[in-house]
Order: sequence, then C-alpha cells, then structure tokens
Amino acid sequence: MTESGSPRIDFNLYLIAGRAETQGRNLEFVVEEALRGGVRAVQLREKGASSKELYETAHELRRLTSRYGAQLIINDRVDVALAVEADGVHIGVESLPIYKARRLLGESKLIGVSCHNQVQAIAAQEMGANFITFGPVYYTASKAAYGDPVGVEKLQLISDTLQIPVFALGGISLENCAEALACGARGIALISAVMSAAEPCQAARALLSALSAAGSACGQSL
Repeated sequence: MTESGSPRIDFNLYLIAGRAETQGRNLEFVVEEALRGGVRAVQLREKGASSKELYETAHELRRLTSRYGAQLIINDRVDVALAVEADGVHIGVESLPIYKARRLLGESKLIGVSCHNQVQAIAAQEMGANFITFGPVYYTASKAAYGDPVGVEKLQLISDTLQIPVFALGGISLENCAEALACGARGIALISAVMSAAEPCQAARALLSALSAAGSACGQSL
C-alpha cells in the first residue's frame, strides 16, 4: 500500500495466469518463471476449478508472489482473495457489484474491472475501481466472443477519459505493446505472450524492457 493506505499500482505488466495457457506445464512453475523475469502483478484466473482447487492454487501463488515482492489478484472470487490475503480481485460486468466487493475487501485492496466499451469504463471508475483492463485492443481468439477488436483509437479515448490506470488487453505482444503505451495506457494485460512462451522468464523480461523503453518515450514513470 501507499503511505496514505490506498493500494499501490506500481506495475505495467499485468499477467493473467491459468492452466489452460501453460502448454501442459505446471502453473506454479510458469508463474514463478514469469516472476523471475520481473512480473510484479499476477491475476489468477481459473474459471473451471473447484473452490478447493482454486484456494489451493491461490495459496501457492500467494506464497510465490510474496517471495518475489509481487501482487496477487484473484479473478472474481472475493472469498478466495480474502482467504489467501491476496492484494485484490478482478471482476467483470457479470460479477459481484464493485461497491459490494469494496465493502467486503476494504479500501486497502485493489479492484480491477474488465471493460469493453466507454460506458463500462466510466461506470467502473465512478463505482470505485482502482484500474481497468480494456479490450480486446487487437484480435485474439480468446476474446472473440466479445466482438471485434476495439482498436487503438478507442484505447486512446478511454485512456484520455479516465483518471484511473488503463491496461490494454487482447492480442498484446512484444511487437505492439509500445503502441498501447503510446495511446496512453498505463500498461498491458496479457496471457499467452508469457504463459505460453517457451521461456516465460525471458518473455517477461523482453516485454518489461519494451515497456520501459516505451514508457520513457511517452514520459511515463512508475
């Protein structure tokens, strides 16, 4: 947390972690490799897991993220986030309302919200979200259900409109992450570019290096 007691957002690479993207490897192994590469924020997203499985995985990732000084965010499940003393939750438009999640978590925890249009993004900020992910910015099969990519122009509009950090999501890669920051995004949120990489540690390092260079060019600093 910051000195004022508000949760800190001192990361520009927001890794979304789940077993489906590990190419058959152990989830904890891949996440630790990403942490070794410099990742400082991990969202655990395991929608098909039972409550017991999710808790056990979250407990292990809490241990790992604490060791590396990183933050752990739990997708949707406020109860699991509280149980493992995670740093916050990430919710969507069909999830528990933001104000309810805040009441349960308190002011010291992060609440991230998935947004796909301007109305959702503004509403998330007004209801007390600490940050949003916005997309899909580029085409990606995993986000095809949300419709056509929103594109960089809408990312620029959202980044200019909101006061809270915006993380570009959907089809983000080493090749286009600098463009996302140039559009005003605080950082990037991604899955496969790290979780499916042959060398997750090296993939994370390369992305963070590109983000650092892009941030310097845009005058951003963490």
